[in-house]
Amino acid sequence: MAGNGGETTWCFSQVKGTLEDDVTEADLISCVEFNHDGELLATGDKGGRVVIFQRDPASKQCVPKKGEYNVYSTFQSHEPEFDYLKSLEIEEKINKIRWLKRKNQAHFLLSTNDKTIKLWKVSERDKRVTGYNTREEGGRPRDPTRITQLRVPTVRPAELMVEASPRRIFANAHTYHINSISLNSDQETYLSADDLRINLWHLEITDQSFNIVDIKPANMEELTEVITAAEFHPTECNLFVYSSSKGTIRLCDMRAAALCDRHAKLFEEPEDPHARSFFSEIISSISDVKLSNEGRYMMSRDYLGLKVWDLRMETKPVETYPVHEYLRSKLCSLYENDCIFDKFECCWSGDDQRLMTGSYNGFFRVFERGAGGGRRGELTLEAARDAAARPRQPLRARRVAATAKRKKDEISVDCLDFNKKILHTAWHPHESIIAVAATNNLFIFQDKF
Repeated sequence: MAGNGGETTWCFSQVKGTLEDDVTEADLISCVEFNHDGELLATGDKGGRVVIFQRDPASKQCVPKKGEYNVYSTFQSHEPEFDYLKSLEIEEKINKIRWLKRKNQAHFLLSTNDKTIKLWKVSERDKRVTGYNTREEGGRPRDPTRITQLRVPTVRPAELMVEASPRRIFANAHTYHINSISLNSDQETYLSADDLRINLWHLEITDQSFNIVDIKPANMEELTEVITAAEFHPTECNLFVYSSSKGTIRLCDMRAAALCDRHAKLFEEPEDPHARSFFSEIISSISDVKLSNEGRYMMSRDYLGLKVWDLRMETKPVETYPVHEYLRSKLCSLYENDCIFDKFECCWSGDDQRLMTGSYNGFFRVFERGAGGGRRGELTLEAARDAAARPRQPLRARRVAATAKRKKDEISVDCLDFNKKILHTAWHPHESIIAVAATNNLFIFQDKF
């Protein structure tokens, strides 16, 4: 990247969201996801809403191309509920959104809160039917005695409307909070994971699912780990991976047994006994796992860094990227303010040569992999509104000083704002366009060239 031996120079493209300081909890973005061709970008928020943005056609025609998106559709996906049997409130917050590959004119996506998964159809309507026989133009039924002749209804052009309608509701299958949903490469089945179980669903069947992983002990006092993330392999429909709070990743093969309690491979990095501390177990918990687009590698995010694993080598990661190592000396205060439990996501670029994940103070990290899989360049960038004043200008790389002595362009670690956390990011599947969620704002950045 610019100034780091790499190739990409990032610049500001757009920011979506309000400027007000009195942002409500419901406005906070809780997930971001591009669809398979990158033409649509969906966000979910803590208020249960899904907002879909569509690529501006003009932005693709200009030279160089621009990554600009306009609001396409907004709908309420989930409502707050109350479980009377357990006296438990169920939040409307959207935990994950996953797009289905497009098969016709309509778009389909899955969205989930803690308990219920919904399949939504998003379609366009730009025509209307007039000349009904049995009802008025407004929709009211006509008096049959006043119908004296039959008319042939006609189809006329109308103003474009985008409609979102729920096609399936998959409920009552999870005792604990759903943290992951992942579509299979067969585009017919998907998995959903909570703290202790992973279920396999068919998109056409809502009243039953198959339990494929169950790590719940007979005695809950013996519980030592929970499932933190799960994902299907991008091309092999029988393979999936799931990560745990103990820092392990298990690769499972559904051909081996109906219940995949016995993993095919276990990916775990041996712990350095000299580096062990009170916080070791907490910071080794994996918050996200993502398989590369071509399926050979896998990326995992723990509290302090990213690791890239080769699926053919279980013993140790092939690449390690420290995200904010300067926070290691701050773990005590991060534990006291609960930041140490933040769950950062990560994502691959379309060509699998770059990685992205978030940090604090509005910072996010982009790492460039070398041709041989090694490290080539890394960059810390900031999702800040002042970038909007400099569109098409290269973003300034940010640096954090871990010690009291700092250079002119560095920020002291003591000055970081831990309320400005970048938890959710997404990468366009084919272009150098990235989406970064910062509280209630969605920032879109792109390659300057």
